[in-house]
Amino acid sequence: MGVELREVTAATVRSICSLEVADEQRTYVAPVAVSIAQAHFEPTSMFRAIYADDEPVGFILWRSGEPPKSAYLWRFMVDRKHQGKGHARAAMELAFTEWRALGFDRVITSVVLGQHSPLGFYLSLGFTEANETTPHGEWVLRKTL
Repeated sequence: MGVELREVTAATVRSICSLEVADEQRTYVAPVAVSIAQAHFEPTSMFRAIYADDEPVGFILWRSGEPPKSAYLWRFMVDRKHQGKGHARAAMELAFTEWRALGFDRVITSVVLGQHSPLGFYLSLGFTEANETTPHGEWVLRKTL
């Protein structure tokens, strides 16, 4: 399984925007098109498409966070047809490497809690619960890189 993080280009944006999570996960992550649109208004944001064996399978968006030297994982998703194949874990490991190379020493993210929350996935990657919520009520997680 060759997982890569690639830039989204004019030639690939439609296929990336067509990726979607399973129906029961829709309340946990925004659609890719919304994420790309929001990223264009956040000066420190960066996003990549997740590819597995030359096929788009997911999307990741991050920005500089607070405190300094922290990356904020803003959005992360793997298409419903490609879940359960190890792509998410492989993509996150690639992101950790990229963030370290960019000078980040920690990553922060937040999740919506509920039956289909990705909390367990993030905990399995070494994130820890910060025991705090965002202003929007999402549960905060942290990981040292």
